[in-house]
Amino acid sequence: MYCSRPSRTALIPISQSKIASCGRYEDWTLVVYGCPGGYSARFAITGRPNRGMIAAVMMNSRSSGRTISIVLWIVAFLLMLGAGVYQRLTGPTHPMRGSIEVAGESVTYRLVRAEWTDAEARVRVPAVPGVEGGTVFWRRYPTDDAWTEVPMVRDGDEWVALLPIQPAAGKLEYNLDLTVEGRQLRLPEKELGQAILRYRDPVPLGVLIPHIFFMFFAVLIAWRAGLGALVHPYRLRRLSWWALGLFTVGGMFLGPVVQNYAFGEYWTGVPFGWDLTDNKTLVMWLAWLVAALVIERIARRDAGGAGVSDRSGGGVRALVLLASVVTMFVYLIPHSIQG
Repeated sequence: MYCSRPSRTALIPISQSKIASCGRYEDWTLVVYGCPGGYSARFAITGRPNRGMIAAVMMNSRSSGRTISIVLWIVAFLLMLGAGVYQRLTGPTHPMRGSIEVAGESVTYRLVRAEWTDAEARVRVPAVPGVEGGTVFWRRYPTDDAWTEVPMVRDGDEWVALLPIQPAAGKLEYNLDLTVEGRQLRLPEKELGQAILRYRDPVPLGVLIPHIFFMFFAVLIAWRAGLGALVHPYRLRRLSWWALGLFTVGGMFLGPVVQNYAFGEYWTGVPFGWDLTDNKTLVMWLAWLVAALVIERIARRDAGGAGVSDRSGGGVRALVLLASVVTMFVYLIPHSIQG
């Protein structure tokens, strides 16, 4: 079906040498229409063409575009998974990892840096032969309080010390002196400073899971749109609105709800504060808001108010690519880096 008011029309002559085996003809022209629902194409032909050739050209074009789109979705999905792993393994709430040498072998440890307010934080190290116990030193952070000592006790195959519960958003800093084969080892090592532990209130799964779901699928669509802007600029307007909608629900609505459950504050970014996580979310959301609105304006201008074609021009591609790059840089900053 062809639109009655095409926004753009391209006439593409096809030389006889390219279709010499297609039948008798005098001239072929491929006419491409930019319509509200997408680009349409048809052949304007003089002479007697081979109609099967026309159908084959159109089918091959659609098949190629579909293959490219599938590949881009797969790449975007892999990027989304990579971002999730990166966010999980970085940032101040991920356990501090390290290793020590015991009896000539490397023993790994993980020091807790996040805990719920309904449980004491367990500082644990493996109780392998040669590890003879230790003492944990802690104080509230950031303060100049005196250090409190907590001896570690054997609990199965671990040495354990319990740190006291703090209110939501409360923090402790701590280190431990470990006795290993008669010598004292400090964990974490002095050059790494102290381990910082932050407490948070439990968040209902009915809020937390949708928040994570919306944010990760927003990233998926945002990066799919960015990849499309580079190599396959179709449906960028639709993808931009989807990205904006998902970031709105996941980041600007559910994000503050999760934060209020965890720390008792809905929003601590601009204009009320300088919380990095909130401000990252705001910058990312604004990038897609601007992109979606400007793209919509361009679309309505070009289509005379009737909509927008599936294939996007240079200005639209640049806007989508910029918003995608902003999203990438936001996700390169570890989550909750300010603690």
